[in-house]
Amino acid sequence: MARVIAQSLARRPQHFITHPAELKIFQPVSDADLRQFAHDHGWRVVRRIGGRQIEFYNDAYEPLERTRTGNARPEDEPSVL
Repeated sequence: MARVIAQSLARRPQHFITHPAELKIFQPVSDADLRQFAHDHGWRVVRRIGGRQIEFYNDAYEPLERTRTGNARPEDEPSVL
């Protein structure tokens, strides 16, 4: 599911999960675990409509924070030309 979200966020600033089959994947996941999942991928997450919609957003703050704390991924590093 992370791949699907990442591909969507590469084209658009947000990704909504509303389909019951996709929501079923995230139902047993606690809010804290879902936030950690999003944080690990550099996203923000919001649950809406009583859990019937989950929204993922690119978090522009994440690459900066990873670089500041030394936890930068190679794709977060500025390229030197």
